Amino acid sequence: MIKKIALFIALSLFALLTLILYRAYNFTPAPAATLTAEALAPQQNELLPSPEVIANHLSQAIQFRTISHEQKASSASTEFTAFIDWLAKTYPLLHQQFSLQRLNDYTLLYKWQGKQSDRAVLLSAHYDVVPVTGESDWTYPPFDGMIAEDYIWGRGALDDKSAAIALMEAATLLLSSGFQPEQDIYIALTHDEEIGSQNGARAVAEQLRSNAVNVAWSLDEGSFVLDGMIPGITTPVASINVAEKGYLTLELVAHGQGGHSSMPPQETAVSILAAAIVKLKENPVPGGLEGLSKEMYLNLGKHMDFGKRILFANTWLFKPVIESVMGSLPSGNAMLRTTTAPTMLSGSVKANVLPTIATAKVNFRLHPRDSVASLTEWVRTVIDDDRIDINAIQPAEASAISSSTEQGFIQIAQQARRVHGDVIVVPGLTIAATDSRYYGQITNAYRFNPMVIDNQDLAGFHGINERISIDNMTKAVSFYIGLMRSQ
Repeated sequence: MIKKIALFIALSLFALLTLILYRAYNFTPAPAATLTAEALAPQQNELLPSPEVIANHLSQAIQFRTISHEQKASSASTEFTAFIDWLAKTYPLLHQQFSLQRLNDYTLLYKWQGKQSDRAVLLSAHYDVVPVTGESDWTYPPFDGMIAEDYIWGRGALDDKSAAIALMEAATLLLSSGFQPEQDIYIALTHDEEIGSQNGARAVAEQLRSNAVNVAWSLDEGSFVLDGMIPGITTPVASINVAEKGYLTLELVAHGQGGHSSMPPQETAVSILAAAIVKLKENPVPGGLEGLSKEMYLNLGKHMDFGKRILFANTWLFKPVIESVMGSLPSGNAMLRTTTAPTMLSGSVKANVLPTIATAKVNFRLHPRDSVASLTEWVRTVIDDDRIDINAIQPAEASAISSSTEQGFIQIAQQARRVHGDVIVVPGLTIAATDSRYYGQITNAYRFNPMVIDNQDLAGFHGINERISIDNMTKAVSFYIGLMRSQ
């Protein structure tokens, strides 16, 4: 009897191992994901952007200090107006042939009339930038637009004047060749993405909606072609993001007994608040490898070595292992769940005074599976303390998830492969807020910048030494030319 049981167990384990290996062996990219020679072939009458012209124009654009401040600076309007005037002088053909609406003074909405107007696409970028800190640590001054070492340096080089200039260059080259798209193309250059898009992208979406424009899809910033940035993947990955996280700050207000610090009670407002924060950090918002996150990582898993393919091909067995490993990495954790980040604290005005009120602000980036209401209730349940008030500040729901099988996604993927080679294309999730949260209310919104970045480039976002290579800019213009031609 024991031998029969042992044999049964051995056969079962053998069958299980065979199934696991079989699934891993067949867990490979579909043939359609491999770029064909035809797709790589140059387009007929291909326009060749001038690297020198493009670099000089981005350099000039960076020199305008179009900084978005939380509190509006008196000099801001002058810089924004000067940049808009510079656009008109630098791209006269575009301004002659496109119609232009200025929304809330500084956001520009261009319309390129197509041969027929039953549908349109929206291409967008923002030209405002974040303030500079640590200016003395920059290799080149952040607003000089220095061209050196095959790069253009300065604030906005990646986020996001590069895309704005690439759009202008691409449209100008196409106009000079006599091209007219079949369908309308709208180009939006927004001015307040860095402080919430309230007067820029929101106005663009409202304008298109009120005019009953049938926008088939939109493309704005979000992700890039990621080179060496995803563990286990050596081939560059074009992450075309189909959704973005929501944004919620909860203010926690703890109440306690005030008085002199020489005779503190067992619990103070500060200790009550501290306990609440610890509870939130020790109990991450539930999440996991499902939905959009699962789709993204399963696509990536097909390109990994055989050992990792075993895991991703058999998530029914190894899902907890994958989630544990991914959850230990900040980037992986952000893809799996709503993240929790205590950011601001306040209490007593004096070191020896016990405050009656202590407050903390905790920032959450909402995964599409969560809502503002469900997250707020979850926080209330985790803290479980009536002495703490919970107030929502600046709530913004996560976006809808756009289709990765519609024409817009397919065209973006085709142009990314045409320009950058046989890159891996996956639908992804933007973990920060972008203008697209408003575009997604009227159409399928995609988030992708057609440039290659690595970990060194990533440090420049909102940091020091922001830069973009001249080659990247040239390829970005080629990407937009191909995308506009396909409309």
